[in-house]
Order: sequence, then structure tokens, then C-alpha cells
Amino acid sequence: MQEQGIDFFLVQSPANRFYLSGFELFDPQCNESSGCLLVTESKTILMTDPRYLEAGKENFPVEDIFIYSRDKFEKINEFLKKIGVKNLGFEPQWMSYEFFESLKKEFELSPVRGLVEEIRMIKDQDEIRIMKKSCNLNHKVFKLIEGVVEPGLTETEIAWAAEKMFRESGASGLSFSTIVAGGPRSALPHAIPRNMPVRNNSPLLIDMGCRLNDYCSDQTRTFWIGDNPTDKFRAAKELVLEAQELAIKKIEPGMPINEAYGLVRSFFEEKGVFEHFTHALGHGIGLETHEPPSLGPASKGEFMSGMIVSIEPGLYYPEWGGVRWEYMVLINDNGAEIL
Repeated sequence: MQEQGIDFFLVQSPANRFYLSGFELFDPQCNESSGCLLVTESKTILMTDPRYLEAGKENFPVEDIFIYSRDKFEKINEFLKKIGVKNLGFEPQWMSYEFFESLKKEFELSPVRGLVEEIRMIKDQDEIRIMKKSCNLNHKVFKLIEGVVEPGLTETEIAWAAEKMFRESGASGLSFSTIVAGGPRSALPHAIPRNMPVRNNSPLLIDMGCRLNDYCSDQTRTFWIGDNPTDKFRAAKELVLEAQELAIKKIEPGMPINEAYGLVRSFFEEKGVFEHFTHALGHGIGLETHEPPSLGPASKGEFMSGMIVSIEPGLYYPEWGGVRWEYMVLINDNGAEIL
């Protein structure tokens, strides 16, 4: 904040709010907030409504909690003027137009991008320990789900079975809605499970993750249901696994992040299949399933020790299906460690 000349910083991102204060990782819904933080040089103030007063007291001294009720934006503006705010830093991707319009009448506004996210990218030892446990639980459920999946079960039944397994194994919830896609639908990278049966001798893509002690896991596997995988499926899976291994072996601290994507792109181009690789190579994981850094062609910065990212190349063919394989890896001083 000092480097950017910001005396007051308004934090609205639920994950950033939780990371900085321990207060409320989630908002109730898109158009309703649990509150926001005002970070100053000397302290952090929670601004919230009366429903969250007692919860706020668990993380803040009562004198550092400002309660608004009706006329939320008007009350916040009055409070900010009272404590001497003139220039206000804010997270542009989290601010509504209505809130922005009310603030700009009273204050000089400075958009601040990635300030907290840059800190969150580097996990400390406690975070790494928790995320390893979350990842281990994901592995456990994949082992269990393999014993359940059979032709005739619907995609929604498989997704529900996975969620129950996570819950029964100690997860507090899912880190995202489970993706289960059979047959040609496995070519949809973010397919929504449907009430349609999985067919014998067809691909089945499952992408799932859990939340354990607030931290997420995220892994994808693609199975062949039946005894006779087609040559097309085998070839695609071999290329995907080879591309993934190539990236993981090369990633190390100091390597430009976009070079990892470039390695896989070049590999798929050489094999003549790049047009079937339709997304980034991966993403950061932590309090959110998708958080910085993104591993794409336009990614900025370098890999740093302490980052946890996914490596998930995929190849997708609408006529028969797709293959994606996803590992979570920890960047450490020696390279990339598969979790």
C-alpha cells in the first residue's frame, strides 16, 4: 500500500477478506455481501451489517467494527469521511457499479489489482500441509469412485456419490461442482452432469475437488468404461500424459509462467493436435479453486517456491469425447512436486 501511495484500501473479495482477517470466506450470494475490510496503516476495520456483528467479534475488537444497516452505501460513505479518507484503493473486479458511483462523488478512487492475491500465491508451511491433506482426500475419493462407476449409472448419480464420499471422509464441502461427463460430452471441459447413463466402451471424464480446513483440491481423471478403449482414446491419453510430464519436469522457480504453457503448446503442435487443446495449462489453487497465477499464453511473472498450481492439459474431440489429466503440484526449490 505504501509503495502504491494508498492510505486506505477497501477489500471486498471474500477470499481476500478471509485471508487478511479470518472473517467469512463466503458471501451469501452474488448480490449480497457479508461485509468488507478497510485496511489502514495502523489497523483493519470490518464494515458489515447487524447480522454479522457477533461473528465479527470473533476476529475484531468491537471498536474496529462499523455496522451499517439501511442505506448501506450512504452509511459507508459517511463513515469513510468521518475517519478522514480522501483517496481510497479498491478491488475493481469486486466493486459494483452502484457502489462505485456513490464513492466517486466523495473520494478519489484508485483501482488496486492483485495486491492480496500476490501474497496468497505463496503458501506458507501450514497452508501447504492443509492442501496436501485436501489433495490426499481427493485421491482417496477417486479410488473409491472407481469401484462404483459402471455402465448404466447416470452422470448425476456418479457426481452425487463423489460428494457423499467427500463429506463422509471429512470434507466440509466441494471446492466446485463436480464435473462428470461421459462419451462425446467428455469433450466439454466444464460439462454439467446430466441425468443420462454412462455407456459401456466410452470415455468418462471426472473433475472434482473438496474443501478441507478452508483449502481446495482440484483433480481430473479420464477413464475408459469397458475393456476395449479405442485407438483414438489411447492416443489422446498418451499425448496428454506426455505433455503433462514434460511441463512438470521443466517447471522450476524463476521460469516464466507462460513458458510452461508454451512447452505444451509446442508439443501438441508438433504432434498435430494443438487445435484440440482449448484452455490454459492450469491455475493456482488455495482458498479458491481458481486463483492466480493462471498458466496461459498471456501469463505474467515467474514460478516461485511456495506456489501450488494445477497442471491439466487436455485434448477434446466433439465427435467421440476428450481426455484431461490434472495434477496439483507444489513449486519448491527443486522444481515441481506432484501432490
